[in-house]
Amino acid sequence: MVSYKLTYFDGRGAGEICRQIFAFAGQKYEDERLSDEQWAEYKAAGKAPYNQLPMLTIDGKPLAQSHAMARYLAREFGINGNSRFEEGQVNSLADQFKDYQAEVRPYLSVKFGEKEGDADELYKTVFLPAFKKHYGLFTKALKASGKGFLVGDSLTWIDLLIAEHSSNLLRADPVHLFEEMPEMKEHSERIHSIPQIKKWIQERPVSDW
Repeated sequence: MVSYKLTYFDGRGAGEICRQIFAFAGQKYEDERLSDEQWAEYKAAGKAPYNQLPMLTIDGKPLAQSHAMARYLAREFGINGNSRFEEGQVNSLADQFKDYQAEVRPYLSVKFGEKEGDADELYKTVFLPAFKKHYGLFTKALKASGKGFLVGDSLTWIDLLIAEHSSNLLRADPVHLFEEMPEMKEHSERIHSIPQIKKWIQERPVSDW
């Protein structure tokens, strides 16, 4: 039997996609959550590839980069698309999501105190244009599918990734942000109503991020 360990901090962040894949698959794993002090010891000992988290350990072998980890697990548990082409579509949307994250990073860096700046101004000039552009593309994919999923007619890991992010945004602005794209709000609610995912969300440790 394969053993899995997910190593990350005590938050959702970049580790959450793998946790939700495990939850959907009903797969047992070790959910290792490090403090800052423990992470410093990890780095000093050279335990993490590329000196960053999250890290997925499979039968004692480490794998880094959250999207690579998610792709691996999604293929193992059958939520990577129903064909090679669908798998390509999933990966394309995942890369698009990374582009979105890169575009909103200047705003988030100020919002969370990593850099100085005017968060309100950056919300208007950086975050909102990026959100509308990229979520417009995600909405287009959702409509093209016509099945309630971003790709094909069944759940893939990109549904989990984007639904979780949408849920985070909805907590911050439950009324206005998705007014022009209600389909993406409905998508998040639909994915989070899947029994295994709903149960995980209800039981997972509470964190700010």
